Amino acid sequence: MCKRYWSLLLALVLLLSACDLLPDLMGGASRGISETSIWAMDTQMDLQLYGDTDGAVMTELTSLLNALDRELSVTSDGSALYALNEGGETDNETILKLASKAKDVSALSGGALDITLYPASLAWGFTTHNYRVVPAEELEALRDKVGMEKITISDGKLRIPAGTMLDLGALAKGYAADCCRAKMEAAGISGILSLGGNLQTVGTKPDGEDWIVGLQDPENPAGFCLTLKFPGSKAAVSSGDYQRFFQRDEIRYCHILDPKTLAPVQGSLRAVTVIADEGLYADALSTALFVMGREAGEAFWRQQGDFQAVWIEADGRVFVTPELKSRVLEGSFEVIDP
Repeated sequence: MCKRYWSLLLALVLLLSACDLLPDLMGGASRGISETSIWAMDTQMDLQLYGDTDGAVMTELTSLLNALDRELSVTSDGSALYALNEGGETDNETILKLASKAKDVSALSGGALDITLYPASLAWGFTTHNYRVVPAEELEALRDKVGMEKITISDGKLRIPAGTMLDLGALAKGYAADCCRAKMEAAGISGILSLGGNLQTVGTKPDGEDWIVGLQDPENPAGFCLTLKFPGSKAAVSSGDYQRFFQRDEIRYCHILDPKTLAPVQGSLRAVTVIADEGLYADALSTALFVMGREAGEAFWRQQGDFQAVWIEADGRVFVTPELKSRVLEGSFEVIDP
């Protein structure tokens, strides 16, 4: 799953209010702010660091993000992931870590997360942009190529059978955010990273106030349906049907595929946002929860209890987990039962 970022308005964006970050942005280097935007992992990434006076940490982060892009690209023939999909085996530590996390979340969620769906995604045209509605018989023919059970990890190696291909888009940016956070914390600086649909806050804002984020309204990409505040380091990741999709005969086909049908998810949800301590976990969960639907997702939250979530329904209703009630600044919502 890929969470594509268009300008600064995606499922999660930083709210730049006159009393909040704009003064810092205008203050520039004199206030110890380092900022940059790069293109990596098929999305625009915006980084703002506080306290990186010489820009050394920013240089380190951009190098890291570009390196992960080269390592985990599913389409670049020079990447470790491409080599795995061609050769069926790898000992790449990053791929092993992401695949292990994917297997864990897949098992917890009843198979809602599946990183072997790349052959089906190719058939639907989400990689090539040559979109088409795939006939049922063609999808059935792909079933012997997909399934998390086809991934085996042992003796420090990951193996997949011929024809099976992995796409780590549902985890890569969350992992990248975790790596950036670790480097920032080691350097003793704070900041906010917008890596496509993944938002990562690190440390404390210079003014001591909470970080503020906005959840994009699927029906109005220029607006927000909810704004939230939270302190310290958090990962907030959104998945939805309104950024990458195509339409045929008034039916919307989004890029998030259901492992049970190998077809785009067709449900009542427009978007799910997961807020957690670990970016990798939040990234994987946002895809799984979107596939599961709200009722199953709520049950999953009650079972796990180690993340917070927001569900946005097609009818405009917004549902939040109880802990987020006190963190909402603006927007109408309902609190789910604990």
